[in-house]
Amino acid sequence: MYNQMSSPMAQQLAGKGAARAVRRRLHGVDKRPSWRTYLVLALVLLVSIYPLYFTILLGSSDATTIARNPIPSLIPEGNLWDNMVRAVQSDIKFWTALLNSVIVACVTAASVVFFATLAGYSFAKLRFRGSGGLLVFVIATMAIPTQLSVVPLFILMAKLDWVGKLQAVIVPGMVTAFGVFWMTQYLREALPFELIEAARVDGASMIRTFWSVALPAARPAAAMLALFTFVASWTNFFWPFIILGSTNPTLPVSLQLLQASYFKDYSLIMAGVVVATLPLVLVFIAAGRHLVSGIMQGAVKG
Repeated sequence: MYNQMSSPMAQQLAGKGAARAVRRRLHGVDKRPSWRTYLVLALVLLVSIYPLYFTILLGSSDATTIARNPIPSLIPEGNLWDNMVRAVQSDIKFWTALLNSVIVACVTAASVVFFATLAGYSFAKLRFRGSGGLLVFVIATMAIPTQLSVVPLFILMAKLDWVGKLQAVIVPGMVTAFGVFWMTQYLREALPFELIEAARVDGASMIRTFWSVALPAARPAAAMLALFTFVASWTNFFWPFIILGSTNPTLPVSLQLLQASYFKDYSLIMAGVVVATLPLVLVFIAAGRHLVSGIMQGAVKG
């Protein structure tokens, strides 16, 4: 019966559940995942979460226990909160580093989303000479190791008098080749030319068309790109360590100071890692459902 009716008709007659069944049949995905699928997903989840759990185990222990037994027990001890407080109150400029990380991650994520979407819209929907070769060149820059650009980039920042300042970290990361490639591929499939032509017929300028048509259509991919960029900026250590040092550090650079002494208290170091990871966990919890719903909306066609 469901094979002979459309999804809206099934929803009117038998509810949303029947409509979903019709859509699954029409797209050939009526088969539900087997227990093997859930088993594989559970194993992947355990493997993914184990490093964080191991960090919590070390952070909840103490230096003496870790020295006797580097492999902790599977049950956390009761020192995690005390070690986290010690890490925050230690002489590593924690609150300054936290504020710097928030500023760098938020500004970088917003700028990458805007400029990558703008470039992706240009490559995907605008016709200009050399667009294909220019896109290949942008993608090819992803193959260049970051270490090769450190010396000329540091010289440039020194001439601009930006050494030790946050703009030295923000400006080089305001747009990425991966972001341009990501948004180009998404807009090429998700944004019909008919919508752009309709906007131009209505008298919209090129910038107005991008702002009112392309940017809303790119929202699911832009949300994922913002999350990826935020995480990458939050955890970035190499370039901030070189250009900022300990004078005006971000959070990863600041946590590195916890192991600068001769004796390394791994319980304190791991507690600091837990503190630095908590904002990322909160971001995933807050944005996870919206990101999944945005991906599903972007995947539905018709």
